[in-house]
Order: sequence, then structure tokens, then C-alpha cells
Amino acid sequence: MRAMVLRAIRQPLVQEERPDPVPGPGELRIRVEACGVCRTDLHVVDGELSHIPLPLIPGHEIVGIVEAQGGGVAFPQLGARVGVPWLAHTCGHCPYCRSGRENLCDEPAFTGYTRDGGFATHVVAEADFAFPLDGFDDPVATAPLMCAGLIGWRSLVIAGNGERIGLYGFGAAAHILAQVCRWQGRDVYAFTRPGDTAAQAMARSLGAVWVGGSDELPPEPLDAAILFAPVGALVPQALRAVKKGGTVVCGGIHMSDIPSFPYELLWKERRLVSVANLTRQDGIDFLAIAAKARIRTTTTTYPLEKANEALADLRAGRFQGAAVLVP
Repeated sequence: MRAMVLRAIRQPLVQEERPDPVPGPGELRIRVEACGVCRTDLHVVDGELSHIPLPLIPGHEIVGIVEAQGGGVAFPQLGARVGVPWLAHTCGHCPYCRSGRENLCDEPAFTGYTRDGGFATHVVAEADFAFPLDGFDDPVATAPLMCAGLIGWRSLVIAGNGERIGLYGFGAAAHILAQVCRWQGRDVYAFTRPGDTAAQAMARSLGAVWVGGSDELPPEPLDAAILFAPVGALVPQALRAVKKGGTVVCGGIHMSDIPSFPYELLWKERRLVSVANLTRQDGIDFLAIAAKARIRTTTTTYPLEKANEALADLRAGRFQGAAVLVP
């Protein structure tokens, strides 16, 4: 059998065939049913992240079926549907792993960044880092949960329990997180590109109590703001929007430079924090919430061989919600 993959050697991605991957000890071979297209994939393809081990197969929002198990693997079982997220491996012995902060592991591996990912028909992943997806019957709808949902959830946890939550950049992550916030009884304030009426309409349809451009201030101070748009200039704008003691969370792995801003925007115990990666417990917690809240993702599907088109459309903002590749 032969697997079809799309490798990042240079722009655009290059399609090729290779033998089906063989799982090693502790690993699974997974037949990919769907793989979401994340903005981080753009950062990989565009060379905006450091130490990218080219050639590389991107993709870290993977849903698929277990086809083979490596030595020592009894679970997940053959034929099970699983999800493969960004976090692919941790060392288990550094101070961060020992203290329950494996997202900050000193020797991590990341799907679609430091090891091959899901822009392929098959992928190999460590069994301990694959989430069982019992009850998640639609692989296309589930794929965005593996990163957009997970990083959104971790960002919300760090943002705290405030009632008024601002979401800057209403794309894949925000359209999932807005549903979580509404299910929890919080008020969502959605900030989009100025004039992006399609994204603003989507935010309203998902229950946002206020919608405006990212250059506007909300009608009342926010308890917290989460930035999914990778635009550093939004950081001081978000600090202006939060109340005393409020929190601004930067939810992306990459962002343009943050401009200087007056100290008074940070003063009065406002906090500016970043989110790095995720833990497996984040995945367990979020998938339970997603099922209870009946999260519905909005997706645009592309055949695997159209991955370059999907990336271009994401870069240009040509769709709402999330893009998903289907082999």
C-alpha cells in the first residue's frame, strides 16, 4: 500500500507517494479521515517559525481510524476513531512534566511541526497522545476541535471566570469558543477585521452580545480578552478594552511584533499572558465540554490534494469557521 502526503519543502506544498508508515513501539498508524487547516500550518509553510525540520508534512488537527499498533500498545484499539493534536510527545521527566505542565516540556515534539503531521492519507502518532473519540461521529466536524478548540479552551481557562469575554479574530478558534462561553452563561464580545461583515454575522448567529471591528472599544469594560488574530498591534487595543484586574490572553504560537504602549494600559493589575501548547488533560476536559455543550463547527472542506488552495483561502480570509482537508 502507498500513502499520499503533502510535504513542505518550499511554497507550495509538494504532493508525493511513499510507503504506508510503520508504527514503532508505543505508536499507532492512523488512516486519516480529516485534518483541519490551522493558522499555525500557515506559519510553518511560510517559514515564520524557527527550526522547522524541512521537508515536513504539516497538519495537527487530525481525526482518523487506528489501522495498526506498535509494540506494547493495547489502547486505543484497532478500528477506533482517535484525534491527534499539536502536542505529540513529552519527556515525562523535566520539572514541567513532573509538575503537571507538560505543555512547557523541555524536550517536546509537535505534530506537523517537529514531526510529520496529517496532510496525508496516513500518519503515525504516539498512542499516549491520541484522544479516543467515542461518540464523535463526524470526522470533518471534529477535526477543528483538535487545535482550534483545544487552544481556545486553554485560553479561556487562563482568562478566568469573568462574565464578559472579548474574542479578537473571529475564525476557527473563536467560533468554537463562543459556543462554550454561551453554554457557560458568559457574554461574548466579538472583534473582527474592520468591515468584515461575514465574520460579524457569524458572531451574531453564535450569540455574541456585541460585535465590532478590532479598532473599536466595547460598550463596557471586559473581564478578559483573548487574541486569536496574530496581530501584535491588537495587544494594546485589548488592554484598553479590559477592566482593572482584567486579563489579555495571546492565544497563538506566532504574532507580529507588539508595538510599545504606555504603562498605564497595563497598570491597575491588568495581566498580559500567552498560551503555549496544551496538556493532555486539556484535551480530556475540553472534549467532555464539547460533547455536553453540543459544539457545532462550521467547516469548508477541501480534498487533500487541494491543501495549497485551502492555505491560500485561510490566508485571505475567504471562508468562515475552519477549513478541513479530506483524503
